[in-house]
Formats: sequence, structure tokens, C-alpha cells
Amino acid sequence: MVKLDFTNIFKVGDNGLTKAEFKSTRKILSSYLDKIEKRKQGFYSVIDDASVVSKVEQFAKGQKGKFTSIVVLGIGGSALGTICLAQSLKHLYENEISKRSFPKLYVLDNIDPVMMKEVLDVVDLKKTLFLVVTKSGSTPEILAQYFYFRKLTDGKKLDALKHFVFITHPKVGLLRKIANEDGITAFDVPENVGGRFSVLTVVGLLPAALIGINIKNLFKGAQEMRDSFLNRNFDKNLPFQLAVVQYLLAKKGKNINVMMPYAQKLIRFSDWFRQLLAESIGKAKDSDGKTVNVGITPINALGVTDQHSQNQLYSEGPNDKLFIFLRVKKLGASIIIPLLSSDASVSYLKNTSFNNLIDVEYQGTAQALTQNKRPNLNITIDQIDETHLAQLFMLFEGAIAFLGEFFNINAFDQPGVELSKNLTKKILLAQ
Repeated sequence: MVKLDFTNIFKVGDNGLTKAEFKSTRKILSSYLDKIEKRKQGFYSVIDDASVVSKVEQFAKGQKGKFTSIVVLGIGGSALGTICLAQSLKHLYENEISKRSFPKLYVLDNIDPVMMKEVLDVVDLKKTLFLVVTKSGSTPEILAQYFYFRKLTDGKKLDALKHFVFITHPKVGLLRKIANEDGITAFDVPENVGGRFSVLTVVGLLPAALIGINIKNLFKGAQEMRDSFLNRNFDKNLPFQLAVVQYLLAKKGKNINVMMPYAQKLIRFSDWFRQLLAESIGKAKDSDGKTVNVGITPINALGVTDQHSQNQLYSEGPNDKLFIFLRVKKLGASIIIPLLSSDASVSYLKNTSFNNLIDVEYQGTAQALTQNKRPNLNITIDQIDETHLAQLFMLFEGAIAFLGEFFNINAFDQPGVELSKNLTKKILLAQ
């Protein structure tokens, strides 16, 4: 199970928390859980639907050997979870491996025309399956992408029913209409799960299954953390504890969260977290209609890379940040560093490994931040696999749900995003 260590939150004086402040929130845990349950959000219940796993696995099995490339057309919550799953659970250079058991994955999470054009240099349309992902079925960027690739495949006389799959709203939206009219296979995005919470729905499960990720184990890990999320015992509710620290420190002016995994495979988890936190908690109005303009700004970093690009700011710049470190006990490879010099200046590398070095780098960074009175915590998993990654997904989704109640805002809507979408359409119509 994921482990949370708040030690360095309690060591930085007024810049952190006392243990009494931390535990004083025990009394509101149950009432916040009641409020969350009344919102009827499905992110923590969809993981009990074994039929979805069976349906996805059956479809993926039926596609085996038919395609050399999977191209996901999606943006935001329709893409970031999939990118994270692939980066975390597959070979870092998966698409460069010559002998393959599964198709290559490409996620087109932008509408830059260069991206649209250049992906055609690396995929064969005749051997490509397109997953078109938009819950609303009307996201302009994704519809534009679909129209573009549909025209290309039609021009090559390819059967759209074989080369396109939709992941969208079960009832409404243009994509659902097209699916019904053309007979294109369409999977449902649950109505009560928002896009940024949808990684453990078919949005993430289908592309994951198509590239060989064990989605049953994703559900297993998520269920384990979900049980913690619903536990009314403060000491056992890890998502609530995390939210407590984020909220109380935000009230003390630490309204920036820096997530810094010490594992190359988890950098895209930070990207996924960035949307989850920003879109869920950044709100103008609270639940009473009062203008509050609240939010916590997420920043993604990577250990040890960003010790050499950001750490100067973090150590000596404004003390307005909470640092969230992600650590992995078993990174998946172990390499001893060969000491090829007798020079005393590198004697510290004798009889050590890259594994030990990266962990010591974390320790040095955390200690330096703590000495500079910068609050930081670490979250540790045993290894990067489906079970532990899904625990992390559910840990942070649960924490976001609690943060919404702490800030008295709706963590599950995104009116600012909708305004931008509507204005985009208005400008296009006026041209």
C-alpha cells in the first residue's frame, strides 16, 4: 500500500503544521464523506464494475494482430491518464522496440497541424486504429481531429467501422450521433465521472488493454485505496490526510504544490495530477455563490533532473510551496556505478549504485528544503506496476474530493473551461 510521510511538514515551524493542527481535522472527516457521497460522483464506484473490464478485454483480444499503431485523439482528461499509463507501465522507449507484441501508441493531445501531419510519417493508416475520446462528444479539437483522419481513411477506401472506435457520452453529443448513424463501435464514459477523473474508466482502460496493460490489476489497486478513501477512521484515510495538509498549508500561503517524482516513469503522473488539481480546485465561486477565487497552483518537476533547473528557486525563493515527493523502493532495474577513476573527488561513488544515488539525491533535496523551512512530504510505493499506480490515482482523486469540501467549492465542475470552449466557437463562427 502507498505510504505517506508527513515528518517534514512538522519540522518547519510556522511554515508547516503542528501535529495538533493536523489531527484537529479528525472531527470533520465523516461529515465531509457524507457531503461527497451526496454529490454522487462515480470515480470511486466505477472500479467495481467488472463487466467493463470484461468488455474492454474482449474487444482488445479481438483486435490483436490487426493493427501496428493505436492513435488516441483526445485532450486533457481524455489523454493525460492514457499517457501516464503508457509512460509508467510500459518500456520507456516502447515505440522503438523492433520485436513487438502490441501496437505502438500515439496520443495526439493537441491540434498543432505539425503534429497532425507528422504522425502520418510514422503510422500506416491501413494498420492504425483510432480511438476518438470526448465525453461530451462535442469537443471542437477532437471533432476536428476526427474529421481530418476520417477523410484520410475514407480517401484510402478504409472501412471506418474497423479503424475508428469512439469513447464518449452514452446518450448525447455529435460523436454518439455519428456512432449511431454509421455503426461505429462506441464505448460509454459514465455520466457521473468527469474527464479528469476518468483514467480508470474505459477512457484509460481501453488504450491500456490494447497495449498490453493488466487492467484487472488497475481495478485491484484502485479498490484498495478507495477503501481507505471511504474509511471514517482518520488514521486510515490517506486521501483525507493528504487533503488536510494541502488545505491547511494553502491557508498559510503555501498555495503552490510542486510534485516531484524520483522515478522517470512517473513524470507523466505529475502531468495528470496537474490537471486534476488545477481544474478541480481553481474556482471563482464557492458552493454558496460567494466570490472566493480559490485555487492551488500545481507544478510538475522531476528528480533529479529539476534539482539542476528549479531547486535554487525552491530553496531560496518565495516560501509559498508545498513539495510532494514520489518515491519508489524498487525502480525496476539495479545498476552498480563503475568507478573508473582513483581521483579522491569521486570517491563517494565507490561501491554505490544508481539506485542508491537517486535515493540519496532525494534525501539531500528534502533535507535542504526542510532546513530552509520549506514544507515537504513524501509518498512511497514499493514498485511501479498497475496496482500501485492505480493506488496513486485514487489517492489523489480522493484527496481532491476532500479538498473541494475544505474549500466549500464544487471540485467536479469546470465553468472556466466551458467559457473558453464557448468563446472559441463564437470566434470561429464570426470569422
